[in-house]
This record gives sequence, C-alpha cells and structure tokens, in this order.
Amino acid sequence: MGVDVDLIFRIAGIGIVVAFLHTVLDQMGKKEYAQWVTLLGFIYILFMVASVVHDLFKKIKAVFLFQS
Repeated sequence: MGVDVDLIFRIAGIGIVVAFLHTVLDQMGKKEYAQWVTLLGFIYILFMVASVVHDLFKKIKAVFLFQS
C-alpha cells in the first residue's frame, strides 16, 4: 500500500506557506493574525488527513466484509 506522494507535498507546501505567513505577521506585530493563520492552516491539513483516514477505513471495511 503506497502513500500518495502528492498529498505529502501538498501538506508540506501548506506548512511552508503558513510558517512564512506566521513569521511575516509576527514581525509586523500582528500576533493575533499570525495565530489565526496557523490555526486555520492546521485545521485545513487536519481535514485533508481526516479524508485520507476515512478512505483507509472504507478500504479496510471492504476487505474484511468482502464488499467493493
């Protein structure tokens, strides 16, 4: 079972953009906005990972219950 490399690169790209925005906003003195950007980036990645886990559980259910 292979891991979708595209998903890993998307997560890494989002992480880099969020880290950059956090640093820029923090340097400008906008700490509250920097925290919101970080939180929204984390939630977006969390939903991406949740969809992958959901697909995994569907595949496991299909294997053990012999469904397609």
